[in-house]
Amino acid sequence: MNRRSFIATTAAASAASSLGLRAASPAAGRIDCQSHLFVPELLTLMEKRATDPRVFTKDGTRYLQMGDWLRKVPPLYTDVAAKLATMDAAGIALTALSINDPGPEWFGADGPAVAQLVNDYIAGLARQHPTRFFGLCVLPTQDIRASLAELDRCVKKLGMKGWLLYTNLAGKFPDEPEFRPLFARAVELDIPVLLHPAKPITTDLVKAYEMTSTLGNMFDNTIALTRLLMSGILDEFPKLKLVCPHLGGTLPYIVGRLDHQVTVLKRGPQNLKRKPSDYVRSIYMDIVSPLPEAMRFAIDFSGPDKLLFSSDHPWVQPKEILDPFLSLKLPAATEAKILSGNARALFRL
Repeated sequence: MNRRSFIATTAAASAASSLGLRAASPAAGRIDCQSHLFVPELLTLMEKRATDPRVFTKDGTRYLQMGDWLRKVPPLYTDVAAKLATMDAAGIALTALSINDPGPEWFGADGPAVAQLVNDYIAGLARQHPTRFFGLCVLPTQDIRASLAELDRCVKKLGMKGWLLYTNLAGKFPDEPEFRPLFARAVELDIPVLLHPAKPITTDLVKAYEMTSTLGNMFDNTIALTRLLMSGILDEFPKLKLVCPHLGGTLPYIVGRLDHQVTVLKRGPQNLKRKPSDYVRSIYMDIVSPLPEAMRFAIDFSGPDKLLFSSDHPWVQPKEILDPFLSLKLPAATEAKILSGNARALFRL
């Protein structure tokens, strides 16, 4: 199904009022490296689906369903004006904008059309607000040829600045060999690859007490990042710019054990050129964790050159990340790196 046919099967979802907003003047030069919107037209498509991922409305509330995982989708999650106002209130000058999950990999043969739809929407917002947004693309990873073409289109034609890579791709991990050509192309294009949680593979284990987002997403970050590093991908692609959200999941806190397993007990791959902890220190992490002690540990572990301010809006308000970060009372030069300087260099802004 081509994109034109695909769009024709969905109901029209107007975002004209949002797209026509005038950019507000930012209060400061902060750059938010993780912020999301749902695409109205994709939500409309999912309302027509009989299988997951699907969207339905019950008692006036819209829900996104993926198996047992139900998430509310309030109007805020598609509201461009609200995002701009939140940015202004937090002194955020520029935001790396992306969709959240589900990504195109969940839509079978329609995946390439879904990818084009959502990437066009995000890129369109960046064109409407060039001083406020830049876009991150997603790819239909079930079709590698289509993914390579879409990555080229997004970077070269749409001006998108990075690839949002889900921590599992409808159950497959991104370190699997079939995805290597995508990493190679990202290196060729000199764009960062930003991991982001998808429907966690541990959903059945963490759904009690509504821990899917709290634990499940962090476990997905940890597993995907560990597998990527242990696969030798940073040896194969030493210029790969890899970003892990949420302070690296749990990996920075337990990587000493991984070092011991690999270097002392000789468990796992023995062809790595560095210790696992050295690879973790070489990647970027964002600081989405509303706990100053965790941020402090990340600074001590990775150094200020590898950390990025992000908010994870609209699920997290920027103030909930900024307040604990600013409470650390870091030197002004260090604050500036984390709040904007590192992002400017990483995304070549």
